[in-house]
Amino acid sequence: MPTYKIKHITNYLYNQPVYDSINQIMLYPIQDYFQKINHHSLKITNKPSVEIFDDKFGNKLGIFSILSPHSQLNITSNIEIEIKETIEPIFDTSIEKQWEEYKTLNQDFALREFLFVETIINKNAIEEIVLSLKNETKTPLENAKKFSEYIFLNFEYRQGVTSIETEIDEIWHLKAGVCQDFAHLLLMMLRIIKIPARYVSGYICPQNHELRGEGATHAWVEIFIPNYGWIGLDPTNNCIASDKHVRLATGRSFADCTPVKGIFKGNLQHRLEVSVIVENVDNIQQNSYSKNLFQESNIITNPSFVSVSISDNSNENSYLVHKQIQQQIQMQQ
Repeated sequence: MPTYKIKHITNYLYNQPVYDSINQIMLYPIQDYFQKINHHSLKITNKPSVEIFDDKFGNKLGIFSILSPHSQLNITSNIEIEIKETIEPIFDTSIEKQWEEYKTLNQDFALREFLFVETIINKNAIEEIVLSLKNETKTPLENAKKFSEYIFLNFEYRQGVTSIETEIDEIWHLKAGVCQDFAHLLLMMLRIIKIPARYVSGYICPQNHELRGEGATHAWVEIFIPNYGWIGLDPTNNCIASDKHVRLATGRSFADCTPVKGIFKGNLQHRLEVSVIVENVDNIQQNSYSKNLFQESNIITNPSFVSVSISDNSNENSYLVHKQIQQQIQMQQ
């Protein structure tokens, strides 16, 4: 059971001081049978008080405000976590019975939101591919793996061609993208054949740089299997999500799991830098390596993700925004 230390640094730089910054963070690792949190701490500019809530998907999220003028907002999350290997289900029912079980899941209120298929321009084209790949002589899980393999083989992993706003139609046209794009496409393919699927945000922790997606937050998909529960599929690496995947949050799509988002007062150019550093504690101990990840500088020298944008939030009332976020969270509980 590997243990990882993860440092996730989010850095906003403003060309002039901003104020009334209201932020939501989803940087709290899921704790369950497969994930044991040994340590988690957050360090935020100006040390604001963070209110913590549970959303309707069971994720922990924090809300904080910085009202005073500031030219930088740094959010550093330090995690030490143990991850158990995923054990794939052993089925004691026939393949035909497994498919029959999925036909009744539309009536399960808890799963209904993970079956919704959005209407897009290329929906028919994607459905054709899905139906050509579907094989009811194989289990639903085997079919899901086939969809993941299709994305892995037919879509190029290429950074910089998409953004968090990129829709499935564009991904389908580009035949390229990154982990969150591939996760969104796999979600749609699975939902077309009525397999409940949800988006997962987190981190990937390769041993020797053998997996794509390291150095930043990662994304994959979990499918629901009756009498078993949720199991993860990573189309970026075409594998079962196991003891190299650390989960932060789950939801219908990226919008439900955004690690950091917020609003500030002003009309200014700002730069976002993100970096994720992962260390395998077992490897460190074996190599007698004493580096303390948690005590290092929070300055990003080589960020893995950079975005520069213009924000026009000058007419927003930050107090009302804060209250609206709180109300939305309470409604979801």
